Amino acid sequence: MFLKPQTKKPEAAKHTVDPALQPWVEKYRPKTIDDISSQDHTVAVLRKTLQSTNLPHLLFYGPPGTGKTSTILALARQLYGPANFRNRVLELNASDERGIAIVRDKIKNFARQTPRAATASADGQVYPCPPYKIIILDEADSMTQDAQGALRRIMETYARITRFCLVCNYVTRIIEPLASRCSKFRFKPLESTSTLSRLSYISSEEHVGVSNEVLQTLVDASGGDLRRSITYLQSASRLAASTQPPTPITSVDVLEIAGVVPDHVILKFASRLGIEPSGDTMDIDMSTQKTGFDSIREEVRLLVREGYSGTQILSQLHDLTIMHPTLTSRQKARCALVFAETDKAFCDGGDEELWVLETALRVHKALAA
Repeated sequence: MFLKPQTKKPEAAKHTVDPALQPWVEKYRPKTIDDISSQDHTVAVLRKTLQSTNLPHLLFYGPPGTGKTSTILALARQLYGPANFRNRVLELNASDERGIAIVRDKIKNFARQTPRAATASADGQVYPCPPYKIIILDEADSMTQDAQGALRRIMETYARITRFCLVCNYVTRIIEPLASRCSKFRFKPLESTSTLSRLSYISSEEHVGVSNEVLQTLVDASGGDLRRSITYLQSASRLAASTQPPTPITSVDVLEIAGVVPDHVILKFASRLGIEPSGDTMDIDMSTQKTGFDSIREEVRLLVREGYSGTQILSQLHDLTIMHPTLTSRQKARCALVFAETDKAFCDGGDEELWVLETALRVHKALAA
């Protein structure tokens, strides 16, 4: 008995994503280092490195959303092209794979392999394709001390055929022997003009109508984090398109998505603590300045019931206090110490309502002293 030969069905294209369903952060990720915003010094140095194809070990550090990972990925694509990118570049997120076992097994095995012969690119372009591989360790500051120590030896042994790029937010968490083997590049928070231009480009490409006021609100709410501002823009766009008929995006929508406490709410809370309104905030009802434990506790309960983040309340109250024109330097210093202790408690998993209440009472006491 003979079986009919099975015809091989054509395989669907792997790793294909519908552009309409793709996150805008990935869709508009820079393809070349020339597309990187606001990092002129880093781009200038890497452009020369790209011409010479002599890449040292790299250490990118700076706040989140400033283009660290995008820069090294764009550089790697320009070095190897799409045909060789997959077998020449290993990208690991060190926050998930940060133990010494990963360094000894996965990273060492990839680092010791001799690079394959370069494959001709299907798009017809010629890429430098230097004779070494690149290992990208994202969030390297989450690696354990033992893992970083083991990585140091691997970087020395296989430097001829493998180059490393460490990406982190806090360079002080990278051990000195590891940092000294890398060329350091500091990524600064993006300027508002660069963020505005990028958001304007994305909104025009996606046919999303946004006003200059909304774009400025996106910039202010993201605090120099371009990735966060793009995510807020996409979320606001989907929220506006979900209604029938579609409604325009407003600044209130952006602040709601970002979890920012409205100004009038934080000003009312501050007035409970004895921080008098100033400047254009004089229209706040002064009768809300009744202070005391019961009134402050009730105000904190209202804030928590509204679902506002304790960290966000702390951040906005800190900015309001430190920038206040009439408070003395001594009062601001006392309040800053309170905010610092509360921030540490939040990092350690403290109860938000209790610590917001503790902060409010201590700030009230510091201002009354």
